[in-house]
Amino acid sequence: MTERLKVVAAMSGGVDSAVAAARAVDAGHDVVGVHLALSKNPETGRDSGRGCCTLSDARDARRSADILGIPFYVWDMAEEFSDGVLDDFVAEYLAGRTPNPCMRCNEKIKFAAVLDRAMDLGFDAVCTGHYARITQSPSGERELHRSADPDKDQSYVLGVLTAEQLAHSMFPLGDSLKSHVRSEASERGLLVANKPDSYDICFIPDGDTAGWLRNRIGAEPGAIVDAVTGDRLGDHEGAYAYTIGQRKGLGIKVAPHDGQPRYVVGVDPKSRVVSVGPPTLLDINTIRAANVRWTQGVPRVGERCLAQVRAHGDQLPAIIQEVSGTGPLVVSLDGTFRGVAPGQSLVLYDDTRVIGSGTITATSRVAANPSR
Repeated sequence: MTERLKVVAAMSGGVDSAVAAARAVDAGHDVVGVHLALSKNPETGRDSGRGCCTLSDARDARRSADILGIPFYVWDMAEEFSDGVLDDFVAEYLAGRTPNPCMRCNEKIKFAAVLDRAMDLGFDAVCTGHYARITQSPSGERELHRSADPDKDQSYVLGVLTAEQLAHSMFPLGDSLKSHVRSEASERGLLVANKPDSYDICFIPDGDTAGWLRNRIGAEPGAIVDAVTGDRLGDHEGAYAYTIGQRKGLGIKVAPHDGQPRYVVGVDPKSRVVSVGPPTLLDINTIRAANVRWTQGVPRVGERCLAQVRAHGDQLPAIIQEVSGTGPLVVSLDGTFRGVAPGQSLVLYDDTRVIGSGTITATSRVAANPSR
């Protein structure tokens, strides 16, 4: 029989977290539903929208908890969210980097602040609707793996979890397809069964990241410069609105000398210069990362792995060149890859198993090692 645990079910108001909570109840656990209030000014919060964390989401979460017959609470995490996610988001863009706020939210809020509060209150685990699997290795260690549904897999954004956090996490949907989860929700009478998924950054539901940053930071004009010729091709109102690999909306007023498309290849926050160039300048094969976290032990130098730099991006065969407990971490790719920006998250895999993650600090293209 499964050990009966005291479980906090983080309920966002969507179908996934509702079914995850239901499965935790079915497993015999003592489950309490919790919705996170992340806005400092809830009276000004959006009533609905394409992102998550709206007022209607809170109501949907409560209705789902009522149908499941479990207690429900709202935890105020606005201060932690502002400090750990919003302020970090702004600071990273001001530093010329491209952050992943979902990774930071998992690291700082859902599996740090929430888990810490749950442990202080005597709970054993936090249950979420993430699509990822937890298995146990022959040595008894918990391992984080990709989910059974490759289209919904969220192991990448969970790559920030440490072994200790993983020991107190539950992902009941890891072995399920999203279509089956929706069918199950309907069968259970959950009103969120057909609720659309949210894909946007929760605090920027309209997708206008540049506009959101501009409202917070203000205008910081600078030059757009051709990285090849040094020619000034245009002007911008803020280097924070640009990210490595960007092609559209560059604001170029003077055509490049060769008439070819230009991509953002560099962002210098001090000089406020945005450098643009041909796509070949984006090709890299070496990635350096800091703020490194391992789901189990620290791997060895020379160990082969799969590297992923975007939530649903390609898995890139790689080898670990430099490693330590918290960083730096350096990996070299078997081939070249295009458009990796500092600030993005690097997650390493061994087949389907998550090894660990780090925040990308630099990329480069170096000559291939003949001995490899």
